[in-house]
Amino acid sequence: MDNRLRHLSGLRYFEVAARLSSYSKAAEELFVSQAAVSQKIRQLEEQLECKLFVRKGRKMALTQEGRTLFQHVSGGFKEIVTGLNKIHSEPLQGVIVVRSPPSFASRWLLPRLWKFSVKHPEIPIKILTGCDTPNLKHGEIDVAIRQGEDLCVEQGLALEVLFNEPLYPFCSPELASSLKFTSPEQLLKCWLIQFEGGLFPWEEWFRQANIPMQDTAVQWMEVGTFDMGLTTVMAGHGVCLATDSLAGDFIERGLLVKPFNIGMTPGVQVNLCFDPSSPRKERIAAFTEWLHEEVSDISKI
Repeated sequence: MDNRLRHLSGLRYFEVAARLSSYSKAAEELFVSQAAVSQKIRQLEEQLECKLFVRKGRKMALTQEGRTLFQHVSGGFKEIVTGLNKIHSEPLQGVIVVRSPPSFASRWLLPRLWKFSVKHPEIPIKILTGCDTPNLKHGEIDVAIRQGEDLCVEQGLALEVLFNEPLYPFCSPELASSLKFTSPEQLLKCWLIQFEGGLFPWEEWFRQANIPMQDTAVQWMEVGTFDMGLTTVMAGHGVCLATDSLAGDFIERGLLVKPFNIGMTPGVQVNLCFDPSSPRKERIAAFTEWLHEEVSDISKI
């Protein structure tokens, strides 16, 4: 055996720090102190007789030697993890951790999740919310629900489309009654609820509806999430764009109406991202299969 394999412990610290470009973040993932990470990498540099990192601002950047080493160490560790997963698959029973955008979790997933628990009582589920890209290879998350098209995913991960829904205008029954909507042009006289970051812009909806729009004559209000937008319009303040799945139960309860059945496409694409080589692949398969079944059942209604 090559004597240089004695560096494996230090290479583990090096791989995490190089992947995260941070000693402090590496310490969090490894559950050690930042000083321990710094010391371990310093020892590795002394043993290898070359510099692996240089500080650039608040980040630790790899040197040329560090980049070369990281390329091979990263690939080697992935092969080791794949091998371990193949010989050590966890049983179906056990916790599964799912990451979802907040609005999708509260408006679509959580109201239906009891069905999964009835079908699979042996799989407790933990829901985390957030819109950033989680680390599915090295973190605790088993399935990431992500919105958007043309998503980039890490090599080796699976990406499945759950559904893609058009976006429609929604408002309160009171607003619809007071304005007596007969033409979509009337929406230009309402407060238009816009989502943070320009997500699903009204300009595109009006363009697809063949309605000219003058920005200077439009009243805008910006919110951060679908939840906030729906809550705002239910209170009678303007009109927002949303999907049937996010607003459907509010329509059934008489809290929202769809003044015009003009859908903007592409709308909201919801995707499932997971590691098919995960040791918890049986749980992941059970959960993702249930999600697809749920979407299929809804489409039949």
